[in-house]
Amino acid sequence: MRIVALSLLVLWTLTLAGCHSKAAKVKQLQDQYNAEYPAYAKDCLDPETAGSADLLTGKKLTQEEIAALEAKKKERDARCKPQADRLAQLQKEILAAQQ
Repeated sequence: MRIVALSLLVLWTLTLAGCHSKAAKVKQLQDQYNAEYPAYAKDCLDPETAGSADLLTGKKLTQEEIAALEAKKKERDARCKPQADRLAQLQKEILAAQQ
């Protein structure tokens, strides 16, 4: 009887320790994501930097302005892709750690 009780206590302790380390990993990943996201959002998602405000207001753009916006978009996409990929990877790791 003692052996069974002791075995259950050890198993419960290991399970509890596993849950704490799992929760700590999720928190660490979420903290990392929360630290990196604001800079990404400001540099890559802000409507002013995206140039979408002019398009949303219905302003007529010249071909040169459209070409300039497209060039800015390509440059921003190239610049922001590593950050976007990193944030997507962090999201996947958070979801996997929560399982």
